[in-house]
Amino acid sequence: MTEIVITAPARLHFGMLDPAGLGRRRFGGVGVGVESPRVVVGLRRRSGDEVVASGTQTERAAEFARRARETFGLTGGIEVNVHEAIPPHVGLGSGTKLGLAIARAVAALTGISPAPERLAEAAGRGARSSVGCWTFEAPGLVVEAGVRGGGWVSPLVARYPMPERWRCVLAMPRGEKGLSGDAEERFFARLRAARGAEPRVSRLVLTALLPGLLSGDIEEFGGALTEIQHEVGSMFAAEQGGVFHPRAAPLVEALVALGVGAVGQSSWGPTVYGIVDGPEPAAEVAARLRDVAGAGTEVRVVDFDRRGVRIARGGSGKAAA
Repeated sequence: MTEIVITAPARLHFGMLDPAGLGRRRFGGVGVGVESPRVVVGLRRRSGDEVVASGTQTERAAEFARRARETFGLTGGIEVNVHEAIPPHVGLGSGTKLGLAIARAVAALTGISPAPERLAEAAGRGARSSVGCWTFEAPGLVVEAGVRGGGWVSPLVARYPMPERWRCVLAMPRGEKGLSGDAEERFFARLRAARGAEPRVSRLVLTALLPGLLSGDIEEFGGALTEIQHEVGSMFAAEQGGVFHPRAAPLVEALVALGVGAVGQSSWGPTVYGIVDGPEPAAEVAARLRDVAGAGTEVRVVDFDRRGVRIARGGSGKAAA
């Protein structure tokens, strides 16, 4: 039987616009896809009614497939093979990208191409942050407005390509995880009840981050990103032990000391990124950061995603070209 192979990038979450929900829409956010790590999943029909998953993160994958099968009305069994997955709970959108990739493959088996909002609902993702949903759909830095009431996916209000020269130095501490699940739900419930001061993130995005991006001015972009990180991190500090995750903070400091001006922690971390103007300077920063970080942190240079989700049909089980 024909296998549907879906390839989708990880995402960096730069920060939320209104985490406490002081305005009409809550959460909102800014972020961008990166080419690696990534999700590569293959789906095919199978006899019977069972959903069978192999590869990595199999329990999670099977549950996503069952949900999408019910949503899209697919009958019969499904075989899911997770060829590649994003490490879970490290700030790179692993669950969202896996769920969306599987839902997209199930939809393809039924012969439909659902809108992003429908796809997110089928995967059960996007009720809070929609950065992962919009970076799945297409490349570029995205700004999403936030959700209202019982809404699902936040509206996309801006999408801009990343400059061709810019690269990302990604630092991922091994054996550490950020906040997720019930603990994350409880934190946001407390944050809303506290009704603290509204962060300046929206203004920084509009008046500095996006202008810096559009003009290719990495200093203006990086300065805004640094302020956004401190604005959001200060709201999360009591929960994560500081403005940054304890394993992320030394990496942020190291990147700043190496002269990188656009530095931050993705979501709850502990993954840290530094954005550098050019592949060669990025490789040099990465080499020096490896010496500082040691064996407990994986450091790699990655390009920003420039293609979005890719779909292939065949029996190879290989990532879509």
